[in-house]
Amino acid sequence: MPSSISHSEAHKAEVRGVREGALPAGLRQTAANRPGQAQPVPTRDIPTRPWVKMGVSVFCAVTLMTAAWEWNSRMNLGLRAGDIDDSPQAWGEARRAADHAQVAIVGDSRILFDTDLARFQAMTGVRPVQVSHVGTNSRTLLEHFANDPNFHGLLIVGMADVIYFGRPGIGLAATAVHNYEKNGKPSQLTGLWLDRWLQNYLAFMDSDHRLSLMLPRFDHGWRKGADSPYDDVWKLSEVSSGRQYFMWDQIEKPGYLQTHARYAWHGFKGPTIPPFVVQRVIAHSAEAVRRIRARGGDVIFIRPPSAPQLRVNEDHSLPRNLGWDRLLAGANAKGIHTDDLPQAQDLAIPEYSHLSRKCAAVFTDAYVRRLVELTPRLKLRADAPKPLARADCVPQNIASL
Repeated sequence: MPSSISHSEAHKAEVRGVREGALPAGLRQTAANRPGQAQPVPTRDIPTRPWVKMGVSVFCAVTLMTAAWEWNSRMNLGLRAGDIDDSPQAWGEARRAADHAQVAIVGDSRILFDTDLARFQAMTGVRPVQVSHVGTNSRTLLEHFANDPNFHGLLIVGMADVIYFGRPGIGLAATAVHNYEKNGKPSQLTGLWLDRWLQNYLAFMDSDHRLSLMLPRFDHGWRKGADSPYDDVWKLSEVSSGRQYFMWDQIEKPGYLQTHARYAWHGFKGPTIPPFVVQRVIAHSAEAVRRIRARGGDVIFIRPPSAPQLRVNEDHSLPRNLGWDRLLAGANAKGIHTDDLPQAQDLAIPEYSHLSRKCAAVFTDAYVRRLVELTPRLKLRADAPKPLARADCVPQNIASL
């Protein structure tokens, strides 16, 4: 009759690899194989494999596929390294910087695309903080700053009339604004900084070309009566440091992408905005302006250009005299309308809603020269660059027409 084994002896045997009732090597050890014993973590033998060679092979395969992906992104898709995606975390970073900024800009995508921050700085010595957001009602951002006791600077409010007066909610900036505090935490900022560093070297990281976005776009009206992802706004911009937006050069070129970008706006067609809505918006805007001025700040409105193909429908929804003019009077505010800037007429607006990269510099030059006349907070530098004109951004054969 076999003698019993003490717990210490059993443990020593276990350490040496000798187990009572052990199974053949390579089979998983489970609790059922050790009745009456304290059960260790189940183990199994690791088979002998050429792990180093396998690891090198996987590394080479991943590197080759990543290089091919990067090559395709640059050569076939027109993407570039250094095109840094915007994000709620990046917006939050800019919003915190705006607290004590001399000049901050809020608005929708038009003032975002159409302001050349470097040109602004070269003319005034001040680089504004860009806090605008695509697809957003700038009135809600104006009110956001009105609620901030830390802001005492000049707030430039860019606006597309039908969005400013006609959109009831905040728009696409809702996630960024509502998570403003959260997105300033170390975990969020670390992810932001790492993402920026990678995007300075890798073009394929462009968020507008994620597989999760590209695949649904094959749905070109497959479901009758349902909105198709094909009709969504696709990539329009390139973004550099400081949230400097410019139009993506692939949209500036005539072709499929430009045509789709124009179609995505659906002509800005919409119903007429009722007078009572206009009056309510003006009242809210006037209160926001009053509160910013009470702290020593100021507000100036800017209306960037849009192409005639959209402008006709925008004016139908809300004519200038019923919207823009009444806003300035009701809020007792100053403003710069693109119609009043001679140098900003007939600029290149490739997809009808945003200026080309070069024409954004021309528009910035024109509105900043007017801006310094409206406020003592900014002055034109003695060594400011010479004024720009339409011929500086529109091809010569077109500019002469």
